[in-house]
Amino acid sequence: MARRERVMRMSVELPLWRALSGYRVLTMLYAVGLFATAYDDYDRPGVAIAYFAVLFVWTLATLPRVQNAAACTKRFLTVDLAVALTGIVLTPFVVSDQHIQDSGPTLPSIWTAGSVLAFAIKGGWRWAAFASTPVAVANLIERGHPARDTVHNVILVWVASIAIGYVVEVARASERTLARALEIEAATRERERLARDIHDGVLQVLAMVQRRGAVLGGEAAELGRLAGEQEVALRTLVSGGLVPVSRVSEDLAEGAVVRLVEVPDQPAGSDGPLDLRTLLAPYAAARVALAEPGAPVLLEPAAARELAAAVGAALDNVRRHAGEEARAWILVEDEPGEVIVTVRDDGPGIPEGRLAQAEGEGRLGVAQSIRGRLRDLGGRAELISTPGQGTEVELTVPKAVAGKDSRR
Repeated sequence: MARRERVMRMSVELPLWRALSGYRVLTMLYAVGLFATAYDDYDRPGVAIAYFAVLFVWTLATLPRVQNAAACTKRFLTVDLAVALTGIVLTPFVVSDQHIQDSGPTLPSIWTAGSVLAFAIKGGWRWAAFASTPVAVANLIERGHPARDTVHNVILVWVASIAIGYVVEVARASERTLARALEIEAATRERERLARDIHDGVLQVLAMVQRRGAVLGGEAAELGRLAGEQEVALRTLVSGGLVPVSRVSEDLAEGAVVRLVEVPDQPAGSDGPLDLRTLLAPYAAARVALAEPGAPVLLEPAAARELAAAVGAALDNVRRHAGEEARAWILVEDEPGEVIVTVRDDGPGIPEGRLAQAEGEGRLGVAQSIRGRLRDLGGRAELISTPGQGTEVELTVPKAVAGKDSRR
């Protein structure tokens, strides 16, 4: 199948990287300006000049590294933090004692905060806390004792970087949620387009064959009946919207990526999660209605197939015991921690004690094909039947347990 791809990018993270780039340049120039205005406070100005030369070149040369998360690697962050820490530790060796007593700035001054903020934007608040710790230690070493202003500055950098890191994490989570919402919207629009096309062609032809077959009778009537069943199945498939959409945001450096791709159905041997709706769609027929969520209902392959097989067993029981004219309804519910599938029919119901009698006679359709399958998945099967009012089978599979069992 030809692939048709549409990509949309969105990011609240990119402005932070741009702001960080500007901050690093401005604070580097600020640190150089402080050195120039307080030149007399330096006992070894040559060492300070050499450090500022390195800082100047490093800041400008690494600007591409702070354009996005992909370019800002762990190795770069480590070296960048080392440059800041080196400047802080060098300060007592190049300035006078009076400079330190007067709480004068360190060599990199507030440029150090930019290095910590890079950690925060790249990895969130945990990375920010990790980077702030050696900066705090280096400042205490530079001062020689925990002075009030030093502690104040350390806490300020700590709190600010952790707060920014937390905001970045929240922003990324919001982007992923928005990306998923747009994926569902795109899939819904595609489903509506397919439904219009199919309705204008295939469904109308099948409906016409059904009507003409009923009028002609004989073998044509049987053909019409089959066409009617296929019309219902196809209509259910289209309305269910089994359109595969990607669930992964790519290239986080550029923000969340919404990708809509037309691809073939997932191979039967795939190790990835299966959409339960694709396995239940073939059960829809003229007398079997299927109601399902608009979004994929994902389960591990083994769990999805076993649950679908249990639904098939329940429908077999409807045809066998309620008759060919009985109607059945399948309802799929995708809850946060479990998947619930309900199979209900309008047959005569099951007389009290009949299930126990059948099991004693060796007929284990409900005991093994339904309850046994659900028990193996860590789920449960509940059967409610009232004579004269039909039967309802509720199949529940917990997602976590299903995933674990299917990997055994």
